[in-house]
Amino acid sequence: METPDTATGDRFGVICHPHPLYGGTLENKVVHTLARTFHEAGVPTIRFNFRGVGASEGTFDNAVGETEDALAVVAAGRERWPEAKLWLAGFSFGGVVAIRAAARARPERLITVAPAVTRIPLGELQMPDCPWLIVQGEDDDVVDPQGVLDWVSHLNPAPQVRLLPGVGHFFHGRLHELREQVSAFVSGG
Repeated sequence: METPDTATGDRFGVICHPHPLYGGTLENKVVHTLARTFHEAGVPTIRFNFRGVGASEGTFDNAVGETEDALAVVAAGRERWPEAKLWLAGFSFGGVVAIRAAARARPERLITVAPAVTRIPLGELQMPDCPWLIVQGEDDDVVDPQGVLDWVSHLNPAPQVRLLPGVGHFFHGRLHELREQVSAFVSGG
C-alpha cells in the first residue's frame, strides 16, 4: 500500500496486475506507473498479488478467482477508508479482472491498460457505468488493438479510448505517455 502525504481520504485506488502464468506481479512496471500516477493525484493505492503469486496462497483460476481477489482487496480498502470512493485499474489480464470486478465494486473511475478482452471471455457481464479510460498501444503484440477497438464499439456507453501510436504491450520507453493519459483522465481532463 502506498499512501501519499497529500491523501485526503476521499478516494483510494486498487490496481490489478497482468497474467500470473506469464510473470505478472504487483511489481510490473505498468502497474507501478499506474500506482505512481494515482499517488501524484493524492490517492492512496493498493497493489496486490493474485492468488498463487509471490507469497499469496491459492492457484490460478482463469480470472474468476482473481476477480474475487480484487473484490477482497477493494473490501479491505473500503474498511480502511470507509468514506472513500474507489479508483479501479488493471493492466492486460488485470484489466479484464478490473472490468469484471467493477460490476460489483462500483468504482468512481475505471482505468484499463491494454485489457485482454479478446483473450479472456467476459461473457454477458454488466459493463461499468462509471467514467472509464482504456489506454491501448497501437503496436501491441500481446493484446490485439483492433480486437479491443472492435469490442469497445459494442459498448454503450463506450469508454474513452486512447490509442497510442508506436506503443507496444509493455510501453517500453513510453511509460510517460501512459502516465500523461491517466493523469489527464483522473484530473477530469
